[in-house]
Amino acid sequence: FCTPCLQECLKPKKPVCGVCRSTLTPGSRALDLEKQIETTETTCNGCNKKMYLSKMRSHAASCSKYQNYIMEGVKAVTKEPLHNTRNFPNRFTFPCPYCSEKNFDQEGLVEHCKTLHSMDAKQVVCPICASMPWGDPNYRSANFMEHLQRRHRFSYDTFVVCDYDADEDDMMAQVLMRSLRDK
Repeated sequence: FCTPCLQECLKPKKPVCGVCRSTLTPGSRALDLEKQIETTETTCNGCNKKMYLSKMRSHAASCSKYQNYIMEGVKAVTKEPLHNTRNFPNRFTFPCPYCSEKNFDQEGLVEHCKTLHSMDAKQVVCPICASMPWGDPNYRSANFMEHLQRRHRFSYDTFVVCDYDADEDDMMAQVLMRSLRDK
């Protein structure tokens, strides 16, 4: 993770996991996971030496055959880029439309705006909606805080594999169908 994203996950008010966004409990260690890492055997992809997962990181740092294995993989992946990432809008982090803070995930933006801008009546463009294909980057919400509370309490991709070519109504229908199935 980059530092701004990691800092966003470790906010003092509500630290969350950088992957699943579950609330973290300060000071609790995943002892069962540590035990599993210490007792699970693996093989180095470079020299084929067997070891426990807990020793793999230090081994990989000193194994020249593993370093070559990694470099071959990097060369294979970087030879022909699949697509130019500049053509794809960022739909994972958003700036606050009221102040200069950046790199909020959807939940972080909602929390930030509730905490610091709940009384601001200025009409602003929703950065989450503006990043979507169906979003209008010029539309200014008459009540942005209400909009955030109603439209962005959850992220579509939490419930469905997002098809950003589908329109908003189709996405909402998919979310509703999935939520009914998950009961």
